Amino acid sequence: MNYLDRITFNPEQCSGRPCIRGMRIRVKDVLDLLASEVSEKEILEDYPDLQAEDIKACLRYAAAQADHTVLKVA
Repeated sequence: MNYLDRITFNPEQCSGRPCIRGMRIRVKDVLDLLASEVSEKEILEDYPDLQAEDIKACLRYAAAQADHTVLKVA
């Protein structure tokens, strides 16, 4: 699965922040829930439109965003 198939960007929705499959569920919201130790099962119960693959896509998106080079300025 390509996570970008599930992560969408729309400047007219949620101020252009990454969302899941065009819904108004932001990637950040899912990541915040996971960081707060909310289980995947609980997230899926609270957001019935989400799928387990959406949560995995959020994690893959976050990992990709964290993987960047830091340049040292002399």
